[in-house]
Parts: sequence; structure tokens; C-alpha cells
Amino acid sequence: MAIFKSLGAGNKPFTKGHATAGLLLMICCDINLLIGLVQWFTGTFGLKLFQQMPMGDIMKAPVYRFFAVEHLLGMIVAIALVHVGKSFAKKNIPDATKHRKTVLFYVISFIIMLASIPWPFREVGQGRGWF
Repeated sequence: MAIFKSLGAGNKPFTKGHATAGLLLMICCDINLLIGLVQWFTGTFGLKLFQQMPMGDIMKAPVYRFFAVEHLLGMIVAIALVHVGKSFAKKNIPDATKHRKTVLFYVISFIIMLASIPWPFREVGQGRGWF
């Protein structure tokens, strides 16, 4: 919603609705990050994996590497980019620049998030199903 709201705005003013959409996006991302960190520290594919196997073996196995390292880092980078995009919304710059910067950072973070998901059609997601 935050992407589409600013995408078609062009030279229109950066309204409270734009700021609220960005804030909701940031809040949702932060909640997902907290849930994900709890799962990483308590689940079998995170910290426990590092305690059970040497780092070399984890990095050689694509599924273990994805869940222990790639997914975590990808999502943290994506959420950091959402925060950077939201910070541009607070700056005292022209509205067109605000729209352009927020869309840029939100879209890049969205692409990174999509790349970091264990989709069923990828090797790391096979056998997990869609639901």
C-alpha cells in the first residue's frame, strides 16, 4: 500500500496518509522481525543449527545455509531499507523527492523480501507447501 500510494503521487503533496502508510509498513516489518528473531533463536533452523553443526557444514548444505544465514540477513537488510525509506519521509525535502525516495527504498526492500522467502518452487522450500 505504501509503495502504490507514493508511486502515483508524482508532484502531489506528501500527505499524512502517505506518512501513515509508511509508518504502518515499518511497524508490520518490525513485528515480523521480532517474530522471526524469536523463531531463529528458539527454532531448529537458527541458533540450534549452529550449536549442532560446524559452520562449514551449514554453508555447504543449501537448505541449512538459507534458513540459518541467507533468510535472516536478507530480511534484516530489507527491514533496514524500509527504515531508511521512512526516514526520507520525515526530511524537509521537496514532496516529489520524498515520494521518489520512499518508493525506491520500499521497492528494493520488497524485492529483497521476495528473494528471501522459502517459496515452495525453490529448493529450500520444497515439501513445505503453500500453506
